[in-house]
Amino acid sequence: MPTALVSVSDKTGIEDFCAGLVARGWEIASTGGTMRTLLAAGLEVGGVSDLTGHPEMLDGRVKTLHPRVHGGILARREVADDLDQLAEHGMVPIDLVAVNLYPFRETVAGGNVALGEALEQIDIGGPAMLRAAAKNHPSVWPVCDPADYGRVLEALAAGAAPETPETSELRRELAAKVFGHTAAYDAAIARYLARPAGAADSPGLPAGETVTSLVRVQSLRYGENPDQEGAFFRDGSGPPRGIPALAQLHGRELSFNNILDVDGALTAIAPFVSGGRAACAILKHSTPCGLAVGASPLEAYEKALACDPVSAFGSVIAFTDPLTEAVAEALSRNFVECVVAPGYSEEALGHLRAKKNIRILKPGAGAALDASGHLVEGAELRGVRGGVLMQAAPRPAREVHREARVPTARAPSDAEWDDLAFAWSAVQSVKSNAILLARDGASIGIGAGQMSRVDSVEISIRKARAQGFDVAGAVLGSDAFFPFRDGIDAAAAAGVTAIAQPGGSKRDAEVVEAANEHGMAMVLTGRRLFRH
Repeated sequence: MPTALVSVSDKTGIEDFCAGLVARGWEIASTGGTMRTLLAAGLEVGGVSDLTGHPEMLDGRVKTLHPRVHGGILARREVADDLDQLAEHGMVPIDLVAVNLYPFRETVAGGNVALGEALEQIDIGGPAMLRAAAKNHPSVWPVCDPADYGRVLEALAAGAAPETPETSELRRELAAKVFGHTAAYDAAIARYLARPAGAADSPGLPAGETVTSLVRVQSLRYGENPDQEGAFFRDGSGPPRGIPALAQLHGRELSFNNILDVDGALTAIAPFVSGGRAACAILKHSTPCGLAVGASPLEAYEKALACDPVSAFGSVIAFTDPLTEAVAEALSRNFVECVVAPGYSEEALGHLRAKKNIRILKPGAGAALDASGHLVEGAELRGVRGGVLMQAAPRPAREVHREARVPTARAPSDAEWDDLAFAWSAVQSVKSNAILLARDGASIGIGAGQMSRVDSVEISIRKARAQGFDVAGAVLGSDAFFPFRDGIDAAAAAGVTAIAQPGGSKRDAEVVEAANEHGMAMVLTGRRLFRH
């Protein structure tokens, strides 16, 4: 009679699964809470301590770490000496292991978990049994996912022997899933322990070897281009965060480029979350073509759209505030690929859903923009050929008044300070080299992604004038220092009166002198905002 060892934290479907095994002539051995659940369901179940001849000990820390368990799992059925040794020591072969692990990720997901509580949720025996079963999968069924219970029962009902191609392929698939599952589990533990003591999130970068678990969210039609295969994965070391935590309410499936643009849109509005005014960012090719704040989402949208309405065609748009019917009506007059907001009125949803293909996104259950304005935490990963770059998630650029010093003869006026604060926060989401012209809480011209900074300045001026904006009296935000005075001269010639930039160039003195010559105010923030 075959034996199944069952010990699960997630008890979804376990009664039906074990009932199916019993109906097929299997014996069940189990532990603790799982055993109580199965007995309550009226199933005949033996304890693992009956199998091992040793009681559970250390408050359950030790119960399956025993030769009778691992010998029964690891014995190769095709090796006569293995089976002879089992018989010699009175051990029973274990033919199926159904185990899922202590809820470590769920326990630490909320943050502020005491170390002792977290350590007690690190499963030792479970991964050991799963890995043993997966190693010996030609003879043993390794089952870690309740979603696979039905498939296993179907295979057993068909009487498929271990050596048949169909069963061998299923066992191999289940074994691969086990090793992926235990790797993700270990990655979550490593991530938690890498956090500085007392930190709720955002671990430091690992000093040595590390493992990142990725869970496929969806297959994509293609990548950046139709000839590139694409897929979307999320960080599997915890619950969904960031873009995977967004719920899609309407529209076609997100594309590879949509996802990149949504990421850029969330980055763009991050500095303005909880800022007291509604913010709107309009993204095209992962950089803003308009960004503004206003007294309402509608005002913010209209100001952002005015920056570059031509480029806004086919854009991704993000808001810091829930959308009303008036905003939805305005959006529906344009071609929008995707809109992201923390909420929608029923009337707004009705207007937006009239557009068949628009993707409508909002934070899913349990997800929200956090205090830093992000739906993400911890480290960012970027793939390069043959490797991965890792960095801490960017800190939203805020409070330019506090960060900046004024090296010029003239300090900004109160109105200029307000616009510089907006320009400095907004330029963070523009691709480098990044220049953003602003007035009255809105971008009026954006120069992005150029090889020289003066080219970005000139593009921002040209874009502003193309939309009928008077650049005279505007302010300028730059994501990095000016290496030469030419960018200052070009801005001054157009009428820019104040500049926010990090400083740090060898020619800072020349740049400041140029600003003084033109009567401009300049503030140096001391922080670079590159976005490559």
